[in-house]
Amino acid sequence: MADPRQIIADNVARVRDEMAEAAAAAGRAADSVRLIGVSKYVDAATTELLLAAGVRDLGESRPQQLWDKAAEPALADARWHLVGHLQRNKVRRTLQASPVIHSVDSKRLLTAINDEAAAADASIEVLLEVNCSGESAKHGFSAEELRELAPTLGDFDHARVLGLMTMAARDGSQATAGANFAALRTLRDELHGVCPPGVSLAELSMGMSGDFPVAIAEGATMIRVGSRLFAGLG
Repeated sequence: MADPRQIIADNVARVRDEMAEAAAAAGRAADSVRLIGVSKYVDAATTELLLAAGVRDLGESRPQQLWDKAAEPALADARWHLVGHLQRNKVRRTLQASPVIHSVDSKRLLTAINDEAAAADASIEVLLEVNCSGESAKHGFSAEELRELAPTLGDFDHARVLGLMTMAARDGSQATAGANFAALRTLRDELHGVCPPGVSLAELSMGMSGDFPVAIAEGATMIRVGSRLFAGLG
């Protein structure tokens, strides 16, 4: 019977090799891209194997799953990322895990995070989610909404905006994904000129199991990979 620990270690190694190849092809250093291991597919024990394989940045899509796993002593060394939708009524509990929140999709949510962090005398790192595909089912700011918000980002002194996040269109085309990712990078570059001092939007969270090499080619600094890391577990 195959050893789950070895399966995950091998999967991680293959993904890291592909990350390095994509970065090199784009003229970038391999360590300019961070792997976020999205562990929503598996239980805490399997997630621990991912941590043992050297993936310290772990992502969850649902706040409840993040709360539960962040409370596991065996996962105490993880750096948590919330990559799925966050409702305002779950902000306070979520902040207890001090995750990087990739999915801030409205000014109301950003304000709620900032207010809750201020009340706890804490600082939380966030990314602003942008709907680059224009699909109605997706959450996220439009480019125009973000242009209006960007000059005020310095006002959120307990929610530190690190950059932007997006998801490619559902059609599965690599060309479409590349266009969506390029749109996010172009928007980020445009907003550099209007963001207040101290807000650089340096991080671009984009790319998943099926399209992360394309995302790296377009400037991703964080990729969110799940199913590829657990392939072969049965």
